[in-house]
Amino acid sequence: MPFSFKQFHIDDSHCGMPVSTDGVLLGAWAPLPDAESILDIGAGSGLLSLMAAQRSAAKVTAIEIDTHAAMDCLYNINQSPWRDRIALTTQCVTQWLKTASEQYDHIICNPPYFDNGPQSNDQRRAQARHTDSLSFKMLLSTIKRLLSQDGKASLILPQPSLSRFVSLLDDYGLTLVEQVDVTSVEGKPPQRHLLLLSHRPAQPSQVKVSQLTIRTRFGEYTQEMIELTRAFYLKM
Repeated sequence: MPFSFKQFHIDDSHCGMPVSTDGVLLGAWAPLPDAESILDIGAGSGLLSLMAAQRSAAKVTAIEIDTHAAMDCLYNINQSPWRDRIALTTQCVTQWLKTASEQYDHIICNPPYFDNGPQSNDQRRAQARHTDSLSFKMLLSTIKRLLSQDGKASLILPQPSLSRFVSLLDDYGLTLVEQVDVTSVEGKPPQRHLLLLSHRPAQPSQVKVSQLTIRTRFGEYTQEMIELTRAFYLKM
């Protein structure tokens, strides 16, 4: 069903994963304004690409393996004010990497994160959620190769996937720069983590860790959530 933001609309009717709070958080939080080139891996409906275009003057490259999701993505891009700055590629990352040569100032991704367990009967939903379609190792290999020397990569992961993902960073010459622990309702433990990566510096650097709470115990958005997403949500 269509989802309206302040400056664009999203039709995600053919996507395995619909518009989610995770995607909005990532697109609003990632440090994108100064980037001149941005890569959106696993673009889905195009939400992150459109948020990136709204928040920067960058040229955005969106890559999406699923042809049905790519159909929504292309439609949403073409209906937006930034269609001249967003290019869509419908291809799997492994194939695309064989010819990709450009490096990017920022790479953004809301990746598949389930390794095991039951998969959805909806093949597109399963593909969007399970690492069969994009493993953490393939994702990190892609970031290592395509991230510019001073570039940054932004991702969001659920709590159970965090330690395994972070443990792989050294193998790819990447380091965790910043981590935001996201709590859905105040008083609960974090369920999501916003991560900012860079190429590993010569000297170890300290990770900046902070917290974000989405809603109060009374169901209202917190002030920090309002400030973060004000440029996107209609009622903020």
